[in-house]
Amino acid sequence: MKLHQHTATEPDLDRLARRRAGARMGWYAHALVFLAVNTALMGISLASGRHWAIYPALGWGLGLLMHGVGVWLALGGGGLQARLVAQERERLMRERQGL
Repeated sequence: MKLHQHTATEPDLDRLARRRAGARMGWYAHALVFLAVNTALMGISLASGRHWAIYPALGWGLGLLMHGVGVWLALGGGGLQARLVAQERERLMRERQGL
């Protein structure tokens, strides 16, 4: 659902800002899990004397990259989530006032 800035209400802007910030938080969680799991896999790989851990890292890394492109490019441009919500709210208010 695309909001038109001239008809968006304050609750609509807040809802959109929260959705965008939530999508970014989801990517941060994905990246953190990627790092933790692949670090463990690399340790297991090195301990076994084989270097197989690069393959899951490359495959998953591609997925993480595509997730990031979807989140960061599609969305344009306290805690981390609260800061992201505030940034999105400010951006949406500037767009709304610019018309």
